[in-house]
Amino acid sequence: MSSTLLLEKNEMARILDRLASQVLERHAACENVMLVGIQRRGADLARRLAERIEARLNAPVPLGTLDINLYRDDWTSLEGKPHIGQSKIPGSVDERVIILVDDVLFSGRTIRAALEALLDYGRPRAVELLVLIDRGHRELPIHGDYVGRKINTARSEKVNVLMEERDGRDEVVLESADA
Repeated sequence: MSSTLLLEKNEMARILDRLASQVLERHAACENVMLVGIQRRGADLARRLAERIEARLNAPVPLGTLDINLYRDDWTSLEGKPHIGQSKIPGSVDERVIILVDDVLFSGRTIRAALEALLDYGRPRAVELLVLIDRGHRELPIHGDYVGRKINTARSEKVNVLMEERDGRDEVVLESADA
């Protein structure tokens, strides 16, 4: 297995700053916006994004987390039992703009599951998608509204987003099986 460093800590921080700016450009005061991070690293990214937006607005932005494990279409093929976490949605999603946040956009199946889970909480006015990495290979017609970095990958490769909160360091690594 070989690995290639795609993003280091400072690059990740710059990308999050840019993504926060893009959200503010589209939604100005973010009055009707709720950030919802997909557990686990999407939730970490959403927290960081909320901090950046709140610092610029000098006002809080509702921040939720979404566990999608019960909504996955591959749970019967997962090793053992899926770990079921807890979703925390701070208030009604009805008529809000929900910005779903995830680390890597790949096939689109995680986002499909997140949309299904989110609709159990109500009917948003709109749902937008923010991802740190878009690696292509979509199986569903899903795209990122805010994309940190597009990376061309082979289907067999894996993109790992490492976060200080969980992994002790911030970086994005591409792993590929050696030939």
